[in-house]
Amino acid sequence: MEMSKAHEGMDHSKMQQSNDPHKGMSDHDHHAMMIADFKKRFYVVLVLTVPIMLLSTMIQHFMGVSWQFTGSSFILFALSSVVFVYGGWPFLTGLVSEVRAKNPGMMFLIGFAITVAYSYSVAIVFGLKGMDFFWELTTLILIMLLGHWIEMRSVMGASNELELLVQLMPADAHMVMPDMVHDVKTDTLKENDIILVKPGEKVAADGIILEGESYLNESMLTGESKPVLKVKGDKVIAGSINGNGSFKVTVSHAAKDSYLSQVVKLVDDAQKSKSQTQLLADTAAKWLTVIALVTGIGTFLYWYLTGQTLAFAMERMVTVIVICCPHALGLAVPLVVAKSTALSAKHGLLIKNRTAFEDSRKITTIVFDKTGTLTVGKFEVSKVVSLNKDVDENELIRLASALEQKSEHPIATGILQKVKELKLTIPPAENFKAITGQGVEALVEGKKLLVVSPGYLKENKLTTPDDFAANDTETVVFVLIDQKLAGYIALSDEIRPESAEAIKTLQKENIKSILLTGDNKKVAASVSRTLGMDSFIAEVLPHQKLEKIKELQAKGEFVAMTGDGVNDAPALAQADIGIAVGSGSDIAAETAGIVLVNSNPKDIVSLILFGKATYRKMIQNLIWATGYNVIALPLAAGILYNQGILLSPAAGAVLMTVSTVVVAINASLLKVKE
Repeated sequence: MEMSKAHEGMDHSKMQQSNDPHKGMSDHDHHAMMIADFKKRFYVVLVLTVPIMLLSTMIQHFMGVSWQFTGSSFILFALSSVVFVYGGWPFLTGLVSEVRAKNPGMMFLIGFAITVAYSYSVAIVFGLKGMDFFWELTTLILIMLLGHWIEMRSVMGASNELELLVQLMPADAHMVMPDMVHDVKTDTLKENDIILVKPGEKVAADGIILEGESYLNESMLTGESKPVLKVKGDKVIAGSINGNGSFKVTVSHAAKDSYLSQVVKLVDDAQKSKSQTQLLADTAAKWLTVIALVTGIGTFLYWYLTGQTLAFAMERMVTVIVICCPHALGLAVPLVVAKSTALSAKHGLLIKNRTAFEDSRKITTIVFDKTGTLTVGKFEVSKVVSLNKDVDENELIRLASALEQKSEHPIATGILQKVKELKLTIPPAENFKAITGQGVEALVEGKKLLVVSPGYLKENKLTTPDDFAANDTETVVFVLIDQKLAGYIALSDEIRPESAEAIKTLQKENIKSILLTGDNKKVAASVSRTLGMDSFIAEVLPHQKLEKIKELQAKGEFVAMTGDGVNDAPALAQADIGIAVGSGSDIAAETAGIVLVNSNPKDIVSLILFGKATYRKMIQNLIWATGYNVIALPLAAGILYNQGILLSPAAGAVLMTVSTVVVAINASLLKVKE
């Protein structure tokens, strides 16, 4: 969890103080301990505040009473010393840490302010003429402790989102032994172990279903709300919730390599990584620290040298320094970062690169890779046409299936599905070779067989039959036997129902949508027209995709590219923002800055709108955090003193705390639009 510099200082000092008995503790537990610590300190100081207020000459003066007695100033001194040391401890240790790290920030300022107020008041007790500052000091520490306590609970809320992801993983699993089922700890599972998942339980490990079937709810991992039917041979993700069937799973890998562990690590890394906005806020916070010290000392000198009492000048200085604490500023961005990253992960939007996510507001053009994003990605054979009287339709698809059995391409899956329906036996293939972006070749039953795209025929000057694509939405592959065209197989892919709505929303946001596909022009034009897209680029080979992205960028477009992380890696890397779609399982291997677990185009729209909302929240927080200083600082310095308006140190502390809490609450209001 990334927090303001202030807290880094605090965490550090806490750890030093306790010789680190919390080693091995999660950030979450450590955080909870710190909240409890602030709460306890707050209540102790609250109890001591009452007698300190009653013994203060200033308060007695306000109330028109006098309770002075011999030694009353020493009792006041003793009580205030407890408040200063016990209540001020987190700030004083924070001050030491920040000085050691040569990075003065919020803790330094608070520590400095309370030390000045305390030292001056002690000097009054032991003979210096003037009025002590004890009640101001006490209320200042009280409000600071309260502010920290409230604000840390908000920070905890943001980190809880991540913690919820961690808790998805069940602690125990039912391991299937030859003679019995034995309960073991999830983190002891290894590859090829077999586990049993009972109805209503969470899946304990990533794996493949060995036997049984059930509906699984994966919504916490993928954002997909509908339960998904999983049967033998299907992959399951650890953390998904089982419906009412039971099944056995062959474990794919140890818990630390599971999809969920990778997501948690990804979220954690993204929360720690800094984008431009964060760096801007950090710089502003550093400057604010300098301004606080310079203005504070300047204020003191001005009032003291123009004839005010030492006490008055001191009070102004302390108030200025407290008000100027860059606390809200230090939290403005990290809180939004923490919330947005974890929220995204719960909706199936995995942010690998914070800057890419924040830059999604600048997108002017989105390039969609057609298959599986705008379309369902499931090709079905719509017709098989033989052009060779010696080879009938069934023989043609039987031979073609020999080449496709090794491929994971959606077209291959469609052909194999058809062969299964026709109950044909798939022959073996030898010397299998892929022709980049154009098809595959191999030896089947002694014949050289090729299954290729229309582009291959064009390149090799082979004539194509005139009526091969009667239907605009069909994708056609040609079958060549010993370099002679033997026939073709037409497959069609259905457009996703959500695609049109997604394109419409993008147009409302003034974002152009372009279809980029290796498919033929007719199919591309048909899909592009049906969805109302701005344009299309068809018959593009994988290496040309990169060039097309460069061309768009050369025209000044800010380009986002969506594609599957493996084939489209160069183009995704070239795009201003690479969005890998439907490849949640290969999180680690992506070149993309953002990974969408589902292939739903609406998720891309959600991502952009959420990116904009997140950026808005950051800017609102930055404006609030700096704007309040602009108004409060002159008041603290006493600019309206002659008009009778003056802020006390306690009022300054209240203002500072309020600004921090506003920032924290504003961050927590961030939501992903469905």
